[in-house]
Amino acid sequence: MTETWTLILGLAAATFAVRLSGYLLGRRLPEHGPWARGLRALPGCLILSLVTYLLMQGGPQEWAAGALSLAVALATRSLPLTMGAGIAAICLIRAYF
Repeated sequence: MTETWTLILGLAAATFAVRLSGYLLGRRLPEHGPWARGLRALPGCLILSLVTYLLMQGGPQEWAAGALSLAVALATRSLPLTMGAGIAAICLIRAYF
């Protein structure tokens, strides 16, 4: 029983340390300047790189879903709607074609 509690306490301490280090590091990040602009652009760049990789590995079905997603993105300028449309499109295309 002692080993179990030691493991639980060790994992709790590790989780707390990871969260605390993230908080402390986040406070040191710049709010203005080129580094701040780069960090704000990072999530969009990551999504774009993942989608590009999947399109390059995919076939006509993925390209059709990508084209539909691009049309939704241009029409609505909404990331959640674009992502939802892309997911729905690839699911429907794969199910019916």
